[in-house]
Amino acid sequence: MPDDQTTGAHEWIDSRYTVRSRSGAITVTTTAHGLPVAVQLGESAMTMGAGALADAVLGLCAQGRLAASARLREILRADGIDDEVLATMALATAEDVARAQSVEDDRATAPASWMR
Repeated sequence: MPDDQTTGAHEWIDSRYTVRSRSGAITVTTTAHGLPVAVQLGESAMTMGAGALADAVLGLCAQGRLAASARLREILRADGIDDEVLATMALATAEDVARAQSVEDDRATAPASWMR
């Protein structure tokens, strides 16, 4: 197999992204489509309950999808794919990732209750 084909396959694999929960108890690696390819659960994650754990893993998959998708966009752009073609692929941008991170930061730091 020619080197350029081998390199291309390697770069697609590099578009995967690993994201960790704020507590570090859950680590998920996803593809650019949000498909989890690896999930690691720490001891404290095992005490969360099924619903909360599922929600946390799915949330991390969504975060990973955005980041991996943006990384894939940059890989394809570096390979010379035109911006018009990239626009039709519905890949995330760095701005999408930053916006999602801001929303997540706001959610994580918001008070659990407004009652005093």
